[in-house]
Parts: sequence; C-alpha cells; structure tokens
Amino acid sequence: MKYEQFNSVWDAIEDTPEEAMNMKLRSYLMKTFREHVEHTGLNHEQAAKLFGITQLRIADLMSGKIDQFDFESFVNMATCAGFQIEMHVTGAA
Repeated sequence: MKYEQFNSVWDAIEDTPEEAMNMKLRSYLMKTFREHVEHTGLNHEQAAKLFGITQLRIADLMSGKIDQFDFESFVNMATCAGFQIEMHVTGAA
C-alpha cells in the first residue's frame, strides 16, 4: 500500500492549499504567542492586557483553540503587544 506524503499536517487535513497556508500561518503565530506567555510567566490577566483581548480569549489561546482565532486577530494581538511580524514570500515572480 502506498501512502501520500505531505509537508505539513495542514496540507493533509485542509481541503485547499489556501486553507492549509492560512492554518500554517495561524498556528505559527499561536505557538509564538503561547510561548511568550509561558516564558515570561504572565498570568491570564496580564496576558489579556498585553494582547488587548479578554482573559477568556487568553484561555482559548493557551488551550490551542486555533479555530477561535483568524489571521487578523493575531495581527491585532501582535500590534497591541508591540510585536513586529515580518513576512517573506518566496517563489513570486
């Protein structure tokens, strides 16, 4: 039996390459924000204030509920926290 191989779990489970790319970007940002909260020792109240969201949203973030966050939400959170997001597009003509 031959199995199809994928570069990412998102490539395997999403219906289109566009949806997979969106999820890759969102999951990267979620991971980055979660790690920041963990490494700085912020409690939910402090993290909520930093990112400009509610404590309930922080609980969703820390629980990995990626379906609760769109790309724009992460950009807004980064801006509130004073983070800089840099993007590089490869393969463009």
